[in-house]
Amino acid sequence: MRIEVHDVTVIIDGNPIIGAARLDVQPATVTGLIGPNGSGKSTLLRCVYRALKPSSGSVYIGSDEVWRSGARQAGRRTAVVTQDHDLDNDFSVEETVAMGRGPHKRLLERENSTDRDIVQDALARVGMQWAAHRVFARLSGGERQRVLVARALAQQAPVLLLDEPTNHLDVGSQLDLLSLVRELGLTTIAALHDLDHATAYCDNLALLRSGQVVATGKPEEVLEPDRVADVFGVRSTIVPHPITGRPHFVTAPT
Repeated sequence: MRIEVHDVTVIIDGNPIIGAARLDVQPATVTGLIGPNGSGKSTLLRCVYRALKPSSGSVYIGSDEVWRSGARQAGRRTAVVTQDHDLDNDFSVEETVAMGRGPHKRLLERENSTDRDIVQDALARVGMQWAAHRVFARLSGGERQRVLVARALAQQAPVLLLDEPTNHLDVGSQLDLLSLVRELGLTTIAALHDLDHATAYCDNLALLRSGQVVATGKPEEVLEPDRVADVFGVRSTIVPHPITGRPHFVTAPT
């Protein structure tokens, strides 16, 4: 499902946070939002998943403008994994993933065998079936992120949005999670801090600076050395990774 951001502007307390941002994400591709801290990545993502209404402009997912549809419809269309969650309680992993079925259920409607099958399939896809009856809050950071991706999969939404999904994870968990996201085949936007991860795992990038989308395209087009030096203040190049062969973003001090 295609995502289109048309001239989105966000002004908070009189301060411009996002200015006339435009973005076009094609179906079944992974697009990384990159940029320095405070550039507006998370704010723009929040506009896409209907957590923050733009001051002006519009966001379309498919043919639907996100603020003209209700929360239930949005939940069926878009699954979200954020940096923070409020699940430090005694919910089991299975119960946590089952929350993703909410947009498909009427008020007070109980889960059925179809829901349970979907939950088990989502856990299997992220390799977490073994933990179904474990307490979510007692899992490691990488395991929690996998469970939250499973919850998103249980929504059966065509669009997946992730805000710094590798934050606080060890290096092995980071690579495992990004590989998983890459293999899902969903239309995905991920706000990413690590430019090497963005280069290796994204089809396209959108570079933000001071709330402006200053470049979009393939990683090698967006992370052009002069532009990287201007925005991030480092020298850079993209070379084949010596182990995987994937594009590898390398930096050095100026």
